[in-house]
Amino acid sequence: MSNKPTIVLVHGFWGGAAHWSKVIIELSRKGYSSIRAVEMPLTSLADDAERTRKMVAQINGPVLLVGHSYGGAVITEAGDLPNVVGLVYIAAFAPDAGESPGGITQESVPVAAANLAPDSDGYLWVKPEKFHESFCQDLTPEEGLVMGVTQKAPLASTFGDTITAPAWKKKPSWYQISSEDRMISPENEARMSARLGAKKIITLVASHASLASKPVEVAALIDEAATEAVKSL
Repeated sequence: MSNKPTIVLVHGFWGGAAHWSKVIIELSRKGYSSIRAVEMPLTSLADDAERTRKMVAQINGPVLLVGHSYGGAVITEAGDLPNVVGLVYIAAFAPDAGESPGGITQESVPVAAANLAPDSDGYLWVKPEKFHESFCQDLTPEEGLVMGVTQKAPLASTFGDTITAPAWKKKPSWYQISSEDRMISPENEARMSARLGAKKIITLVASHASLASKPVEVAALIDEAATEAVKSL
């Protein structure tokens, strides 16, 4: 529909574009015919932001960027583009200039921090046997098994990459807090969302994987953001 922006979904650490599968279905049901999901290399913030910028540059018309987890840092870094009309953070990092996901994590260490394990090549994994309880405890054990086996590990150095100019200082934003998040502490999510000056903040009783466990509610927030963002055009 011409009055709806293109939704560009940006995944986080330990997953890929397919983590958005349930949200994509819900957005399609709401009439969104132009939806994209970036597949990032998770090799550095600069690489991931550039991949996102390139996708946005291919789109004619307004774009709403939606980031989950580390994807929030990516949309913060990449979001100050002319056709981006808003930013939606789903249980996500929303760093300020000079901040990194790793630095924010240390401010309030999440419950599952001990379940991360680096490998000899510099990639950081969630221990597969701990993935369900760490990342998506409100999904079925079978869904957790699949997510754990198919996880996409980031280079650990990416945690230390800092934001240069945060897009949320120029673009309207919306934020979803997961009250049962074990990967980003809910306290950090509350702090980051408060300083955004977000147009709306919602809290879901959900794990870090709210995009999979609460897709109806997440899609509703995205839809509300999209509707409001295009009003000012």
